[in-house]
Amino acid sequence: MPPEPPSHAIDRLDDDDYPAYTMGRAAEMIGATPGFLRAIGEARLITPLRSEGGHRRYSRYQLRIAARARELVDGGTPIEAACRIVILEDQLEEALRLNEELRGGRPER
Repeated sequence: MPPEPPSHAIDRLDDDDYPAYTMGRAAEMIGATPGFLRAIGEARLITPLRSEGGHRRYSRYQLRIAARARELVDGGTPIEAACRIVILEDQLEEALRLNEELRGGRPER
């Protein structure tokens, strides 16, 4: 990725989807191995972006997803099942958010 002008780079610090972390740093942050990140990538739980040099780069959002999968795997859930659970949890969270938005923030009766 080419260097960004300073003002754009600073704006990216608050962007949850900006691929700011290398594989090594991402693995360290969630207490996993690079192999775990590759495995959940192969299971299509997350798809890291690639730098111009072909290196995987992860966003904060992807790290939260990966950390949740790691919790499930550490609890004994097979990686494929953990990935499916995380996907379903994420879809449910988004559906609930959209539902609330459509109701205009009104509580359910």
